[in-house]
Parts: sequence; structure tokens; C-alpha cells
Amino acid sequence: MTKIAIVYYSMYGHVRALALEVKKGLESAGCNVTLLRVAETLPDEVLKKMGAPGIGKEDEEATAVKLAEYDGFMFGLSARFGMMPAQMKALLDSTGGLWQSGALLGKPAGIFFSTGTQNGGQETAAFTFLTQLVHHGMIFVPMGYSNPLLFDLKEPHGGSPYGAGTLAGP
Repeated sequence: MTKIAIVYYSMYGHVRALALEVKKGLESAGCNVTLLRVAETLPDEVLKKMGAPGIGKEDEEATAVKLAEYDGFMFGLSARFGMMPAQMKALLDSTGGLWQSGALLGKPAGIFFSTGTQNGGQETAAFTFLTQLVHHGMIFVPMGYSNPLLFDLKEPHGGSPYGAGTLAGP
């Protein structure tokens, strides 16, 4: 069975909620799926002041060593000013050994994301994340315009041809 890791960072829970839905979809396609939570880098005192509830503590923590064990990936990002959050970048910065050994070459990867506003950078967060995949030789698997809701302009919604998304609000 294909082993897929959903590697996500979620400060307030929106990205983890998406991760759980992505997991359902992958499992329905016959994949063995594991949620891997990206480690928090902010001190507990700061998180408390921000009202962050401490999401996904029940999920295994993502590490570079664990990434090498999987056949493919879905990366869940909470966009920060149109880019991935520093916590996700810290994890990816630790993957130099995987890059050097080619451990992630040819593995498929997709992206999903959350922003605080309609124009909060869903596409730019995904687009700037691609450099990580390209340097590892991973194969980016976008959703394209496969979902007809992407054509629906009746109300604001997340998502793009780069991946699934949600609008979390400020």
C-alpha cells in the first residue's frame, strides 16, 4: 500500500481540519496515510497571547528522517504574507541530507493551504513552496481546475489550481 504523509503546520486548526479531509480522500483511494505535525517554533507564552490552542498534539511530529519513509506527500500550509510559515521552512531547512542523498527524488507531492483573507496569498504561498519540491526532485501534482467550484464566483472561497484551500478570516 502506498504510504503518504500529510505534513502540515496549523496554528489555529484550519489547516489541520483540511488535513483530515485530505486524509479521507487519500484513504478512499487506497493509500496508507499518516498525519505529521510540523513542530512549533514559537514559545508557549507567545502562543497563549495569540490565542493559539495548540493544534495536533496527538499527531506525530514531522522530522527529516521520517520524511524519507514515505512514498508521497501532501503539504499543508497556513500562508504568512504569501509564503509558507517559518515553522514549515524550518522543517524543510533540515532536509539537506535528504537532498544530498536524493531520498525524495521522484516522489509526488501536493499542497493545500489556508489564508486569513481572500487575497492573502494562497497562490503565492503554493508557488513559492514549489522551490522546495523542485530542489528535492519531487513531482508536483496540482489539482488544476478539476473542481468546478473554482469557477464559481458567487461567494468568496479558497483554493486554486495549485491546491485546495480555505479562507480562515483574520
